Amino acid sequence: MERNPPRLHVAILDEELPYPLTSGKRIRTYHLLSRLAARHRLTYLCHRNPDLAESSLAEEEFRKLGIRTIVVDRRVPPKSGLGFYARLFANLFSGLPYSVASHHSAELQAAVELLQKDDPPDLWHCEWTPYAEYCRRMNRPWVVMAHNVESLIWQRYRETEANPLKRWYIARQERKFEHFERWAYSNCTRPIAVSEEDATLIRNRFGAKIVDVVDNGVDPDFFAEESVPRQPRTLLFLGSLDWRPNLDAAAWLLDVLFPLVRRSEPDAKLQFVGRKPAAWLRQRASTDSGVELHADVADVRPFLRSAGMLIVPLRIGGGSRLKILEALAAGVPVVTTTIGVEGLRLRHGQHVTIADEPDAIARAVFETVLDHPRALQMAENGRALVSAEYDWAILAERLESVWLKNRQVG
Repeated sequence: MERNPPRLHVAILDEELPYPLTSGKRIRTYHLLSRLAARHRLTYLCHRNPDLAESSLAEEEFRKLGIRTIVVDRRVPPKSGLGFYARLFANLFSGLPYSVASHHSAELQAAVELLQKDDPPDLWHCEWTPYAEYCRRMNRPWVVMAHNVESLIWQRYRETEANPLKRWYIARQERKFEHFERWAYSNCTRPIAVSEEDATLIRNRFGAKIVDVVDNGVDPDFFAEESVPRQPRTLLFLGSLDWRPNLDAAAWLLDVLFPLVRRSEPDAKLQFVGRKPAAWLRQRASTDSGVELHADVADVRPFLRSAGMLIVPLRIGGGSRLKILEALAAGVPVVTTTIGVEGLRLRHGQHVTIADEPDAIARAVFETVLDHPRALQMAENGRALVSAEYDWAILAERLESVWLKNRQVG
């Protein structure tokens, strides 16, 4: 990083203001930008948060941080109801992926062009790949934060979808995202990945010559363990409960994995903790024995401090999982799949337990219960690694370095 770096004007493009901190994406964005707001002039352009009360709370929080907000009065269309299915059908005739088309609006495009004209930033920062669409005619440097390689997620959707019609539609979205990402990553000033694995994929599949990496992170002090007795037979599933990869994992857990676990551990308990749970998950939690649902909680730490383990049985996904970093920072043993731990520098048997087949996952849970002191020691090893390599303060400096390298000069 430069010894005396200049104060930049950076404009961030995003779907909404990332506050309150109720999802992995919001947590990442907030912690990185809140640390850089004191050193640079930030302008945040986005659509209105769907919840009006939440929107007001978010704007007040960003004022406290000293970040200027330009929030257009248009909410991203919801992913439910007859209107959603009509939009999915209409997207068959669009060259853009649904996530790009539904997040593009004339209102936000006008706000981008007005800022570009009246107060041009030194750098435009797209905080999610679909928002690169706003930069097609950009005459200033712009970077793209790839929280996931979206086409990889759609590929995994296709590979796990049993319904032929849904699989056909998903394959079309996959191809559209491959085309869009190839354009975005090869035309932006610099793509930013959240892991070395994603960076390699972006270079090899999409032709980006240089890809920077700013990992996902954690605030180790915030999650520091308190002396609360753990319940070894309590399995915690943590995450946004309206995100398809998490819902796929939740269904697999309820239908296949947890029944296998209860054969060996009949007193096992499964807790789902996260925001906006799907209606079917609410119903299952109210009827399935040993299953609890805690929706939209203000603080996940009490659940992390009492759980026997975090279980992350992801079959679909990309990027890397903040919830694993948070669990380890709180001293919680982690049982996960290979995809669940993808993108993190964690090793099986040293920091976490990794298993992919149902019987192997159930056995890993059983062994975590049976030898809980060993599992806690692995979590302690993970905590040390997380504190050394995944602290938000370190990662914010890394993002600042990317901004400085790619800014408008002169």
